Amino acid sequence: MRQCSSVLVLIMLFTLLSGCGYNSMQANEEAVIAAWGNVESACQRRADLIPNLVEVVKGYAKHEADTLTAVTEARAKVGSTQVTKDALANPAALKKFQQAQGELSGALSRLMVVVEKYPELKANQNFMDLQKQLEGTENRINVARERYNDSVQFFNTSIRTFPNSMTNSLMLHLQRKEPFKADEGAKTAPKVKF
Repeated sequence: MRQCSSVLVLIMLFTLLSGCGYNSMQANEEAVIAAWGNVESACQRRADLIPNLVEVVKGYAKHEADTLTAVTEARAKVGSTQVTKDALANPAALKKFQQAQGELSGALSRLMVVVEKYPELKANQNFMDLQKQLEGTENRINVARERYNDSVQFFNTSIRTFPNSMTNSLMLHLQRKEPFKADEGAKTAPKVKF
């Protein structure tokens, strides 16, 4: 009889623990970390392509040194700004990373304006291939950011809903993760002039 009651207690305990979300919350946090790794990987791909783009443009636009220097400096700043998995809950660290990425995007935009001045560069096959690679990379970055935000939303919801919220507050103490946010100027549509 005593053995039967202890088995019954174990079954009840297992049933309670299986519904507490302990494992699922940790799996969700790992998904956030993996999604952030994809954002960093896509950003690294862009940073790796930029020196090639700068070298191609340098050959055609030697007197556009200021723009090329700005792109090179922005790329260096991006390379020095890293966000660890622990910083995903830190809005200031994430904002610093996003600012560096925004500066790089701005510098690349200015570089593309320079390219408009040089029709022979736009017709160069190497430049066209590189530009396609950059466009594809920008799309990858956007998709990675969206997937990261989806993972963050799923994780944050999982640690805040019952019964997971109780398990988290008593055992895990997991922190909310910060979503990737748009740059301040992104809310204003760019003006195109011809």
